[in-house]
Amino acid sequence: MLMTAADYRDSLRRYSPRVFVNGEAIPSVADAPSLRPGINAIGVTYDFAHRPEFRTLMTADQEGRTVNRMLHVNRTTQDLLHKLEAVRLVCRESGCAQRYLAHDALNAFYQATKRTDAAHGTDYHQRFLAYLDRVQEEDLTLGIAMTDAKGDRSKRPGAQANRDVYVHITERRPDGIVIRGTKAIVTAAPYVHEFLVMPCRTHTAEDADFAVACAVPVDAEGVTIIARPAGRPGEAAAKFSGQYGQSTGVVVFDDVFVPHDRVFLAGETEEGGFLTTTYATHHRHSCIGARAGFGDLLIGAGALMIEANGLDPDLHGHIRDQMVELITITESFFACGVAASVYGTADPAGSVMPDALFSNIGKLLLATKIYDMHRIAHAVSGGLIVALPGPDEDHNPAAQASLGAVLAGRPDIPAAQRLEVSRFIEDLTVSHQAGWYSVISLHGGGSPEAMKREIWRHYPVAEKVELVERLLDRGVLANGGGNQRVSKQPGRCCDTGCTLPAPALAGPDEGPIPLAGAAE
Repeated sequence: MLMTAADYRDSLRRYSPRVFVNGEAIPSVADAPSLRPGINAIGVTYDFAHRPEFRTLMTADQEGRTVNRMLHVNRTTQDLLHKLEAVRLVCRESGCAQRYLAHDALNAFYQATKRTDAAHGTDYHQRFLAYLDRVQEEDLTLGIAMTDAKGDRSKRPGAQANRDVYVHITERRPDGIVIRGTKAIVTAAPYVHEFLVMPCRTHTAEDADFAVACAVPVDAEGVTIIARPAGRPGEAAAKFSGQYGQSTGVVVFDDVFVPHDRVFLAGETEEGGFLTTTYATHHRHSCIGARAGFGDLLIGAGALMIEANGLDPDLHGHIRDQMVELITITESFFACGVAASVYGTADPAGSVMPDALFSNIGKLLLATKIYDMHRIAHAVSGGLIVALPGPDEDHNPAAQASLGAVLAGRPDIPAAQRLEVSRFIEDLTVSHQAGWYSVISLHGGGSPEAMKREIWRHYPVAEKVELVERLLDRGVLANGGGNQRVSKQPGRCCDTGCTLPAPALAGPDEGPIPLAGAAE
């Protein structure tokens, strides 16, 4: 069943999570003004799945069932492209639709449980398939409880003075396990249906109790959520984040019982590390689409502001150059997401994995360029976004007439419209909410250092060395020879050439395409 946004909001009333926002207990998440912008943002992923023009992107077939794209396990590289574009679509509408984290975790769990069963003879994969079936059938929203509080970063989990800075198993029972600890950064924590708990790092055999992955209802006994408001609800100047926003929460697990059918790893340290890195790659691929959607908002708002200021990019080169730079940044990291999709590879579990190299390059670009994107938006907008009086002055009879007269731009564009766009850009780039968007772009999905490590690990530097050594040793530069093809770099320059994907917006009736890199 595909829910609507209204269905989703109503479904939250079936749960009774223990939630605190700004020190106050929230009796009904679905009705809390402080969380409404976050619920609205996730609601976009539900409503867009019902719009005919978005059906190809926002829904997918999973074993004969139509499911929301945010809950789909990828089978082809076309699925990766559709997911990337779907995330961009919903995030350009909502800023951050949040629900795509569920997609990324479900794909990683699918791969990791299959791998664990093969190595240890467990039945985790069958447990997970049953869970996945219910999540897709009920069209749930999942919160990904991955990032532990960590404590002293110089010490491993088992060496911490307070073991509860990492979620870990405290008891193993015949019917399940008991977990305890703290996840410090959980996106959308107050208004999800369930948490998928997973490790945030690799673990040694001595820390096996910390290698745990499981599903926990948001209102399970022993779960407490301490969260921040979603967006800037109730603020008149919040032209965007008053409607759409994102809450994050600290989630405390205080001796929470998890039955066996919801346990997907319980001490398998090697596979726990695989789950962590696999999720990171899926999520970084999705983050590319999310921040491209945010870039769309900045590009559109910048163009509107330029128009309201009475400038023409075709006549004012410095303005055009700034906009071209913003477009180039946005589409450059999105292009990495497209490449990661096209060069996706088959996993032994039967799903498809985005290329890790391009996923990490794209995520590193957006993480470090988000501040340049804000800078450009400021440059093309002018200083009005920080000097503009608050919106209450728009209705102050003592000041309204004079403000309207002196703060107008083009004579055919009312001052009120110019001020509205200015406040929109302020909301996206200058407000405390804007600073928060910058931080989640920088650290969401891992810090830049994590991406750099993965890029260095996956990039075939040795192959480039071999190339230069071959050219030098054989003198092919002088002789004009050297027609050998590079074959180690993912997806490119293979011996037989690569199979190109179908168009990204192909109709839903088209069959699956071969994996990129497959021999023709």
